[in-house]
Amino acid sequence: MEREFNVTTPDGTMPCFAAWPDPETHGDGPHPVIVMYMDAPGIREELYNFARRIAAQGYYAVLPDLYYRLGTHRFNLARRTEKMTEMIFAAWHSLSNADVVSDTRALIDALGDVDEASDGPMGCVGYCMSGAFVTAVAGSFPDRFAANVALYGVYIVTDKDDSPHLLAPQIEGEMYYAFAEHDRWVPMGLIETLRATLDEHGVTHETEVFPTTEHGFAFPEREVYHEPYAEIVWNKMFKLYARVLG
Repeated sequence: MEREFNVTTPDGTMPCFAAWPDPETHGDGPHPVIVMYMDAPGIREELYNFARRIAAQGYYAVLPDLYYRLGTHRFNLARRTEKMTEMIFAAWHSLSNADVVSDTRALIDALGDVDEASDGPMGCVGYCMSGAFVTAVAGSFPDRFAANVALYGVYIVTDKDDSPHLLAPQIEGEMYYAFAEHDRWVPMGLIETLRATLDEHGVTHETEVFPTTEHGFAFPEREVYHEPYAEIVWNKMFKLYARVLG
């Protein structure tokens, strides 16, 4: 089951895609919510398919279009050019952690009126640029985000005042971070600093690096796709959701 819908935020109208289980296999719900935070290239069928896979496990998966402040942008990655890459990076850097926290607050409020979506503990998963956003929402909504996953996340640890790792003292949910061994977007020391910060503040977490992999290894449409490790990540994510969210 799936639908598209709009969420009103302080900055405009945010399109969202949602998928949830067939009632014949998982009942009418409500189902625990999993928010999918997109990577820098943005909304595309590949991410819709990820949401459908999450829904098939018994969850209400929702994918917000975080670029709505810029209008509607759909990048054809199969025909990627240098100019397209520049546009993707510009869209990415137009977002702040505060923007996504605000969008998430509006999304949570909107889902309160959706019968199929539970209003209890929820989870999230984010890729690439959204590793920062996953960490930010986990610390900003500790009473809601109980099971949180970031794949090859970037800018989780920075020297800025809004660095997501500084919210570790507020995180109450569990965190799972999966990194690629070769990732130019994850500077030396980031993973060690993240682990130390989470440990210092008693955050339950698993943080691991997959050998031989490169940034983007979980995306089937990328040349760097590594199916065995991608499936390990999926399995760990679903085990986390099942244990924490039911």
